[in-house]
Amino acid sequence: MNETVARRLTGLAGIATAAAFIVEVPLYFIYSGPPSDSNVLARLLIGIVALAFLIVFVTAFRELVERVNPAYAWAGTAAFATGLVYATVTLVSSGLEAGAVIAADHPIDPTITVSGTYILYGSVGRLLLAFFLTAVGYGISRTHLLPRWTGRSAYVLAGVNLAFVPSLFFGNDPAHFYAANGWGTTALMGAILSYWLLALGISAYRSAARQRESDRPRTLGT
Repeated sequence: MNETVARRLTGLAGIATAAAFIVEVPLYFIYSGPPSDSNVLARLLIGIVALAFLIVFVTAFRELVERVNPAYAWAGTAAFATGLVYATVTLVSSGLEAGAVIAADHPIDPTITVSGTYILYGSVGRLLLAFFLTAVGYGISRTHLLPRWTGRSAYVLAGVNLAFVPSLFFGNDPAHFYAANGWGTTALMGAILSYWLLALGISAYRSAARQRESDRPRTLGT
């Protein structure tokens, strides 16, 4: 895979991941009480698709960092490893929620009922994303493979995720902003990550055209 292809794949995967997450998040706010089974299963399916695209994104990003500057390949590997673990943990959480909903004989709110997912979506997810975003930000900043704002925003978002790690001490009411499964800890952080990935994906995809242009041999007189 050459650098141009790596940039395009990183960009497309980032955009696809973001699009799926952006569609998924609002589905959590349709019902004031226990949501219908179809709502829960639909949002979980969309989330699973998003995580599949995220795995493609982290794989392509690792390749891109190595192509741009092999000296920082370890940063790309760190981003790949933490992104892969985050996707795995979230997929397990989705499986626990889906199983509970399928088995229940009445509508349930899995964000409350499935207690095993509280810190998987919350503190564990936030810590993994903080490491992932730090690795992405470092890789971008050191290799200059994307505009400076992408690296800086990754650091800021990593810090915000770290701030939510202690949320496991603040109960399990999803209506509370800072609860273990609160809307701030889970839904808001997911929404912010979605739009950041969308912006990063667009930037990465557009950079492929600029890279291809710079690689063209210059003609005489230019």
